[in-house]
Amino acid sequence: MSLGSVGRMDSVMSAAPPRLSPAEAVEIGATTFGVTARAARDLGSERDRTFFLLGHGGDPLAVLKVSNSSEDPAVLDMEAAGALHVTAVDPELRVALPWRPASTGDAGPARPEDDPAQLRAEWWDGEVAHWVRLYDVLPGSSRISALELSDAALVAWGETTARLSQGLRGFTHPRAQRTMLWDVQNALSARGMLDDIRDPHARAVVARVLDEFERRATPVWRRLRAQVAHTDLTVDNTLTDESGFITGIVDFGDMSHTAVITDLASVLDSLGDGREGAELFRMARLVLDGYQRRVQLEDIELEVLGVAWAARSAITIAISSWRVAHGLEEQEFAERYNAQCLCTLETTVAAGWDEVARHLGAERPRRPDASLAARRAVAFGPAIDPLFYDEPIEVSSAEGVWITDAAGRTYLDAYNNVPCVGHAHPRVTAAIARQSRRINTHTRYLHPTAIELAERLAATCPPELDTVLLVNSGSEANDLAWRMATAVTGRRGGLCTAFAYHGITEATAALSPEGWLDGRRPEHVETWEAPDAYRRRHLDATAFAAAVVRLRERGLAPAAAILDGLITSDGIADLDPRHVQELVRLTRQAGGLWIADEVQSGHARTGEALWSFDRFGVVPDFVTLGKPMANGHPVAAVITRREIVSELVGHATFFSTFGGNPVSAAAALAVLDVIEDERVLERVQRTGRALRIALAEVAAGHPEIGDVRGVGLAWGVEFVTDPVTREPDGPRARQARDRMRHLGVLVGTTGRHGNVLKIRPPLALDETHVPTLSRTLEVALTQTR
Repeated sequence: MSLGSVGRMDSVMSAAPPRLSPAEAVEIGATTFGVTARAARDLGSERDRTFFLLGHGGDPLAVLKVSNSSEDPAVLDMEAAGALHVTAVDPELRVALPWRPASTGDAGPARPEDDPAQLRAEWWDGEVAHWVRLYDVLPGSSRISALELSDAALVAWGETTARLSQGLRGFTHPRAQRTMLWDVQNALSARGMLDDIRDPHARAVVARVLDEFERRATPVWRRLRAQVAHTDLTVDNTLTDESGFITGIVDFGDMSHTAVITDLASVLDSLGDGREGAELFRMARLVLDGYQRRVQLEDIELEVLGVAWAARSAITIAISSWRVAHGLEEQEFAERYNAQCLCTLETTVAAGWDEVARHLGAERPRRPDASLAARRAVAFGPAIDPLFYDEPIEVSSAEGVWITDAAGRTYLDAYNNVPCVGHAHPRVTAAIARQSRRINTHTRYLHPTAIELAERLAATCPPELDTVLLVNSGSEANDLAWRMATAVTGRRGGLCTAFAYHGITEATAALSPEGWLDGRRPEHVETWEAPDAYRRRHLDATAFAAAVVRLRERGLAPAAAILDGLITSDGIADLDPRHVQELVRLTRQAGGLWIADEVQSGHARTGEALWSFDRFGVVPDFVTLGKPMANGHPVAAVITRREIVSELVGHATFFSTFGGNPVSAAAALAVLDVIEDERVLERVQRTGRALRIALAEVAAGHPEIGDVRGVGLAWGVEFVTDPVTREPDGPRARQARDRMRHLGVLVGTTGRHGNVLKIRPPLALDETHVPTLSRTLEVALTQTR
């Protein structure tokens, strides 16, 4: 093939290097830049000529670079401007800076305000003109052995690569839009060089990699983050200290506007020298660790980085072979990295491209795995709670109120209250990622997030509730509240509704009749039946008073009573404030304390207030928070009175290693911000009204629905065998639930008989989703009649 037949490549790639002797280099340094050198040493270069100008002691004074005749002066100006820009952005990141020529009257290192066009001079070789530039000498040595780099040095290389990317992020130049073969985005141009690769095996591997680049990277390349990049960041273009850490970056001659990952591909290609198999990928992961200390890579970048890295290695083989074939470089020098590049290509091809992406941190492509349920059963053991639905869902991702399974099907999530403000809310995920990159520790160190969270939570409560203790889960919060109640009152009797759920610790499981599968009631606990307005039963406090009496008959006095403000596990109800007020009065009259379990009913679930207890006009002794507090990130809280906590001083202390850690606290603060900014309370009210009307309309045509009840975005649809006898019909409810799942809407079941559909969606659900939910319920009932 001819020199000009390789795509639309920049002509500088095919021009011969300048003819220049060391003596001439010394003369240029003296006459053009005012540097008096004793000698010059050729440093070698792909298309230019580069020399060390040496002083009388043999130490380098400066670096002289003479460009080939095809070099566009505007490109040289871009190089100078780019280096000056990096220095202005990150002065600690050393890059080679040009000097002002003597002709300016002020020879010496360039300043940020200098005109790049004044930082070059012309030198004539007979009738051929060349541009010459002088650069300062950076500390360190060149052309290190990549294989000898320590793990710490590899991480540092990654971080320096990211710093260079950040340094160039705001830099623009009209000549950055050019076609340079070393730029991975132009990898397919190397197909024109395949015939110059003498080894048939290497030629076939390079061709295969270029084909894979076209298949995987080319279709998405325009979606990658892009900017002006160095594009040839390698061991040849860096200086390092004795430990292999980069001390300087040189040669911006291949700069172009391209994908951010281009420099990473160059670095990985260069540092792979001497590595193969698992060690090659381990090296890459360490480099990426360093890079992502500064710049987080996006999912799509991680997916294509592996094939971009391989394409860079393929380009190295192709360009070097091409230059040798056309007499532009000596074979030994040009092809010095080809054997290692071929090894890299063979390693990546053998691993498979999906596996290469996974090695570099990309997620493994999700496909339905029929073995998961059986593996779960073996790994978790026989006591684990069963999976939902007649056909369990293998979830893959979620956003807002939509869950996507491993097969790519989406479902309207009308069940999960844990992602309070919506699955993967960007405010919350950003807060988690940002804080986790800074520090995550415990509350024995001072950090503002946990303190601010406690202050904000206390500010949402009546003034009596002024102290906040942070833990990790609703179970822990209820456990801690119970522990304090028993310590302060000196009693150990507990009261809860007859089918409540308050946690999985020993103390809270005792207060969770939903989990008493063997029917055995803990000796220190009594229950009362929750109000059943549908059947007009237990509407007063008689059942509660009787429970207190039963405790006393066993010689126990109540330490505390605990209530979920929506009695979710008992079947969901909109409780009468006067009823709750009477329960609180009777509890305190008996000497006990009141625990408001807001894990399911709080964080704006009712739409009337942030906390459900506010609807009842009571001030609890303890408020416990959990699941929705940080949109699913593990954090929980107990809000109580300082006087209660003070009574523990000298008897007990409180500390939770992860409770209130900065990451979880940041997530919880973001949730509070979203609730306020998105006016979630008002949205829940609007959506709740629409949902009540829609569910009532469905119920009107289906006698098996005995009752529709709830508040805000917590609704129960109760199924009965007969509208007259009102006997619970659990199988019918489960049938409807499972059919809705197959139709694309997720709900649950609750209540002692499992006969109540539980509709408790993320609070991102709005009026536009209600028709989908109600229509699906209607269809499910019709199809399963």
